[in-house]
Amino acid sequence: MFRDREELVKRLVDIIGAVIGILLTCPILIIAGLLILIEDQGPLLFRQTRVGIHGKTFCLYKIRTMKVGAENELYRVLPLSIIKGPAYKIPHDPRITRVGKILRRWSLDEMPQFFNVLRGDMSLVGPRPEQPWVVAQYSADQRKRLAVKPGLTGPMQINGRGLLGDDERLQLDIAYVENYSIGNDLGILFKTIPVVLSGKGAF
Repeated sequence: MFRDREELVKRLVDIIGAVIGILLTCPILIIAGLLILIEDQGPLLFRQTRVGIHGKTFCLYKIRTMKVGAENELYRVLPLSIIKGPAYKIPHDPRITRVGKILRRWSLDEMPQFFNVLRGDMSLVGPRPEQPWVVAQYSADQRKRLAVKPGLTGPMQINGRGLLGDDERLQLDIAYVENYSIGNDLGILFKTIPVVLSGKGAF
């Protein structure tokens, strides 16, 4: 999808950004780990299979924000989703812990994905990675998202996040893929900072 030079520059930006991100967020990871241990003594990290570029699967890392075994209760809360289509977004998800609500408010649970970026599974900027069962329901248009690496942030995050409907998310992702540029990536990165600090659209 991208020209070789663009891919090289994008990868260099990803590596530099991921290293800086890991160094800056290590103290927060330690504090979050202690709070999670105090609350329910469960594991700090949550690992989940996600789909990346060209349909290749990888293990995504997040700070755990839900109670242990929450995935087994997904069927119970799916009817609460506020968007239609393969993806889902559940406001006030009852499976989220007290510490998890704080972490999600400012997207701190996403910090371990800097390691995914460093490994090359993800990019700093791109469409959000979805679970295999969600991707299996993609339409032909939705599969265009898989032409590039998924991102830690992206057009959806700076344009409403969880408040967007599935059609809006799709159009933003397709526009990103079809009009890619390093300048656009940098613009999204800078716009992500105030959006995350505001907490708007975060569930």
